[in-house]
Amino acid sequence: MTTICKTLLTLCAAFAMMACSSSPSGSGAAAPPAKPEPPKPSDVESGRVAFQRLYTTSRGWAGDTEPVSLQSQNYKHAGGNPDAPLGHDGKSAIWRGIFASSGRHSMKTYMWSGLTGPDAPSPGITPGTEDSWSATNTSTQPFQLVYLKFDTDQAFETAQKHGGAALLKKDSDLPVNYTLAWEPRKSMLVWHVLYGKSTNEPDLDVVVDATTNQFVRVEK
Repeated sequence: MTTICKTLLTLCAAFAMMACSSSPSGSGAAAPPAKPEPPKPSDVESGRVAFQRLYTTSRGWAGDTEPVSLQSQNYKHAGGNPDAPLGHDGKSAIWRGIFASSGRHSMKTYMWSGLTGPDAPSPGITPGTEDSWSATNTSTQPFQLVYLKFDTDQAFETAQKHGGAALLKKDSDLPVNYTLAWEPRKSMLVWHVLYGKSTNEPDLDVVVDATTNQFVRVEK
């Protein structure tokens, strides 16, 4: 065999080996993208537990703070979490409290979050901005802690007996929210148990006495 033929055979063999080594193999194929892990379960609290956390934190801002209001934030797919709580147990993964300081003539909002999800707020307590406050404004009148004797899970049970159960039977995905506020005209601390997607225009607003857990009225 001539030298030229040997050289050609060697080159052909080399090209064949290169082609085999460069061809994709099943084991080297790109793996499909991993599915995102579902969010961890949210940490939920009742109104009184969240209130105590927020109130204690507010005392770091001003030693004379008094509570003005407390509000939950339950809604479907909150924070991008398909399993976000809806408040049917009297609890919430987000609570906002407003506290007033007579010495500073100001009020401040604090938020507690235990919600998980891609768009959930930072966990724990987050302070808001400081706003001006006047003791003569009845819409932001503080209340004394001694009036808060019953929690949101108990207020929910009372509200269920006054139209709430019928609504949730029709729509099991209906959010339930809770607002704690002082009623100056009656000198009463009340829970508003709010059924519906909007807390401003709820399908049902059941008012419950936070001191006795007695039904007060259905807000029209």
